[in-house]
Amino acid sequence: MRPIVLPSNRPAERFYRGGARISAFRGEDSDAPREPEDWIASTTTVNGEPDVGLTTLPDGRILRDAIEHDPVTWLGADHVARWGADTRLLVKLLDAGQRLPVHAHPHDDFAATHLGRAHGKAEAWYILQGGTVHIGLRQDVEAADLAALVERQDATTLLGLLHEVEVAAGDVVWVPPGELHAIGAGVLLLELQQPEDLSILLEWGDFAIDGAAVGHLGLGFDRALAAVTTTARSATELAALVSTAPGSGSAFPSAADEYFRLERVPARAAAIVDRGFAVVIVSAGVVAVDGKTHPAGTTLLVPDAAGALDVRGDGELLVARPPAP
Repeated sequence: MRPIVLPSNRPAERFYRGGARISAFRGEDSDAPREPEDWIASTTTVNGEPDVGLTTLPDGRILRDAIEHDPVTWLGADHVARWGADTRLLVKLLDAGQRLPVHAHPHDDFAATHLGRAHGKAEAWYILQGGTVHIGLRQDVEAADLAALVERQDATTLLGLLHEVEVAAGDVVWVPPGELHAIGAGVLLLELQQPEDLSILLEWGDFAIDGAAVGHLGLGFDRALAAVTTTARSATELAALVSTAPGSGSAFPSAADEYFRLERVPARAAAIVDRGFAVVIVSAGVVAVDGKTHPAGTTLLVPDAAGALDVRGDGELLVARPPAP
């Protein structure tokens, strides 16, 4: 098997605006105003949808079905021995055409207990085009006070509770489960996350979604908000969440390793991408992967059976992987 070039896979009519920066990055023509996410090599569906979000391979097969049919070829024997056909990974390009709402995602135990899901939703971002992000509380908040802000839909106060941080291309943001966050308008990022679409929305007034009905994942806000972290992040803790990625090697902090991994691979002359299931993004320049040349914006799905990849050119790759088995 060889690396597979994937076109964009953008669920339509998401609840927030965006998509133009993805089109520019990928060299595509789409100008749909509410396609702000490209779900790359996705075996995950949009919450509540049976098929939306799934990746279709160039040969017409659904990726999820192909992996379930032959998991060792795709994921490798060690991965399958531990997790079966579960890829343990969802990769997205995300273009915030407007500021996203203040929200959080549940952790594994909460998702299993209350939602019957195999995963929660930890996530981390590699910034491609910078701007402002909001993450982590500046002060402790009582659960009752947080619930009152949600009930009043006091978006200004909710946003003001969070640290506001300017990020630039090459920065990374680690978002543990439960952490309140919001992405500012104009940011383009590569997101790695656990393969679920589970968000607890604390605001929704400026968005095309009925947050009062769906923002609590069907649990009611009293229960859903129990998954949200209500303790403040110190300056030291904030520095562990928002940092600049090294020029090569592991890009995310070690706390993310149990969920997913991202490697930054400069390709100024020659390099090797180690064997293993991966999503590879050409983030800059022009790079030849196993003899085929790809410009910036290309995304490649790499089965384990493809083996190690020879990389040459003048550019950079971002290599997204599940956790090590």
